[in-house]
Amino acid sequence: MTPDPHSLTGTADTDLSPPPGCPAHGMGTGPGGLRRLYGPEAEDLGAVYEKLRAEHGAVAPALLHDDVPIWVVLGHGENMHMVRSPSQYCKDSRLWTPMRDGTVKPDHPLMPHFARQPICSHTEGDEHLRLRGAVTGAMSTIDNRGIRRYINRATQHLVNKFCTEGSADLVSQFAEHLPMAVMCEILGMPEEYGDRIVQAARDMLKGTETAIASNQYVMDALMRLTARRRAEPEDDFTSHLINHPAGLDDEEIGQHLRVVLIVAYESTANLLANVLRQVLTNPGFRARLNGGQMTVPEAVEQSLWDEPPFSTVFAYIAKQETELGGQRIRKGDGLLLGIAPGNVDPRVRPDLEANMQGNRSHLAFSGGPHECPGQDIGRAIADVGVDALLTRVPDIQLACDEDELRWRSSVANRHLVELPVKFAPRSPQEVMENPGVRPVPSQRPDNWQVGTEQPQHTASGPGVPAGEPESTSAPEPARRPGVFRRLLRWWRGD
Repeated sequence: MTPDPHSLTGTADTDLSPPPGCPAHGMGTGPGGLRRLYGPEAEDLGAVYEKLRAEHGAVAPALLHDDVPIWVVLGHGENMHMVRSPSQYCKDSRLWTPMRDGTVKPDHPLMPHFARQPICSHTEGDEHLRLRGAVTGAMSTIDNRGIRRYINRATQHLVNKFCTEGSADLVSQFAEHLPMAVMCEILGMPEEYGDRIVQAARDMLKGTETAIASNQYVMDALMRLTARRRAEPEDDFTSHLINHPAGLDDEEIGQHLRVVLIVAYESTANLLANVLRQVLTNPGFRARLNGGQMTVPEAVEQSLWDEPPFSTVFAYIAKQETELGGQRIRKGDGLLLGIAPGNVDPRVRPDLEANMQGNRSHLAFSGGPHECPGQDIGRAIADVGVDALLTRVPDIQLACDEDELRWRSSVANRHLVELPVKFAPRSPQEVMENPGVRPVPSQRPDNWQVGTEQPQHTASGPGVPAGEPESTSAPEPARRPGVFRRLLRWWRGD
């Protein structure tokens, strides 16, 4: 059978170069005239996706690192069909032709994404149900009110570190730290939280030369945690995952902890930065928040449409020859879940300036059997973290021109490098309890309130163990808050 001109697995083509005048001819193309999703020509991937949409429609052929062929799904409806059709598409990379024929080398920079792992997002059928059931079962044990209290208090600790300066970088000092502090606490490894694990988590998703080493650093920490909790279980996510009736072995536990930690961390760090950027650069956006026409959760959903935390997800594999978006897809072809391009599909968003308030049909959390099981944790971190930060520093402003903001892009996501801000310096708040998902026994009433100036209290940060001794000095009596404030504190989980 003669392969189609855009077949990504056929080898009988003698000349796949586009004819003169073809829009694929020229800069930004690789072998066969296919556009690259990496390198200098792909610095603006949003523009590349729109060129691919114009050239090929809703599904387009492209090249990953080392010129590995891939289909990128650009249409909203086509993406939803793919993720909801497990009989046609799966996530088992062992079936991917470039993996089977050796085109993808073991040292490929995206190997942490490609390599098949014993996790629910790479399995199908009964095995998927077993592993996915263990993950969702462990997540169901998380105390949602407790986690919101932890997020709030962890935010106070982070803001206390820069509030006296009157300036900060909300990416490196806030957005990259709050999700990791929360996830380390949920998993039961608060002692691992710090700059090193934050840097490793960020690096392993970039496709850099050090990505594999960073992935190993994270896995070493998670396997140490698995061994500890196997021997001495506690009331945390890891222990519940270990003790689930599905009976996961240590490798399965470690790999699931990795995917939960990294996906939740990376997506939420980007989400926090993107929501805060919108607040700081879009006067109308901020006015709607301040005026009550938009809530913080609604602002978060708008950001999930406009700047999803992950641009694409690697990768779905065709289990059989099929057709998608007018393209003939061969058995063994790989397809990228195109979250960012799918969210701006002109067939579902003809006006990109339109308010998507209350609409959750974006692709940010995928869909179908592999829909993100931890999306509510990410939403909680963004909702509570942004609200608490803006309450602490309501006069916060961008400290540079918007066009000076820099981005670091990869095929996986677009990450804001820094978000410099300025505000009136203020005193640190006292955080009455060390933040912790599990309750901390105390004889004192919890009278801590967001936005209330209190005497300075030295705290060692979100990673403090729950059993750390607290000050015994009696707090000042607090006036009973009004109805609105009590309702707000109840919503936050205080």
